[in-house]
Amino acid sequence: MQFGAMNFPIKPLMREVEEIGRLGFDYVEISMDPPEAVPEKVRNLKNEITQATREHDMGIIAHLPTFVSIADLYESIRQASLRETIAALETASELDIQKVVLHPPYTTGLGKFLRKKVRNYGLSSLEKILERARDLNITVCLENMFTKGGSLTTPRDFKSILEEFPNLLLTLDIGHAFVAGGLNNVLDFITVLGNRIGHVHANDNLGREDNHLPIGTGLIDFRQVLEDLKSSGYKDSMTVEVFSRDRNYLRISREKLKRLWDELP
Repeated sequence: MQFGAMNFPIKPLMREVEEIGRLGFDYVEISMDPPEAVPEKVRNLKNEITQATREHDMGIIAHLPTFVSIADLYESIRQASLRETIAALETASELDIQKVVLHPPYTTGLGKFLRKKVRNYGLSSLEKILERARDLNITVCLENMFTKGGSLTTPRDFKSILEEFPNLLLTLDIGHAFVAGGLNNVLDFITVLGNRIGHVHANDNLGREDNHLPIGTGLIDFRQVLEDLKSSGYKDSMTVEVFSRDRNYLRISREKLKRLWDELP
């Protein structure tokens, strides 16, 4: 298993990449969000990113823009969101990134009364994103969400989409799954969709909000989660999404997860 960490997009990107490298992570997951990591800025830093990741012997994964609206009822907003997402994909390709994370569309505002229309817009945008990703030889991993304004919160929500798009994989966000339905929901994702998991986000919480707490400070039984993950055959990448101001908690969380993983048969 490889363990990575994500940049905080309000901070200068190269400072984040260097710090994650110094902490000894296997890869950096570049969140392509404003103000410091929009696709244009990431592209302009290509040489610096490449040099830093080589020096620290790190790989790179990308997280496509989070704060966009690819199923928006406004066509102009929807199309702009799609352009930003495609631009991030193309930037990822320039950095030789082969795996990216994608958030599903949020249902907000009047979209709550027009869920079928929003869903159709979302599927249309997803199809275009996957077409471009296929051209670029990039694997897209769609992330599960929690119920607050989100969609795709349970394995059942994902089944039809994964059947419709056979090249699409799942990013299992353990914290999101726990907020959406407790430990049983987390384990159900692994049981039902274990063969489609392409990436994992790990963080702790108390079951009510997506707190991104250090591992062991919330209520998630990570030993059980990792045991089921390992039994499913998954052994690829896990991003430690701990956003504490003190980055030592990020390092400690990685060490806890690695120790738990290595202790399992």
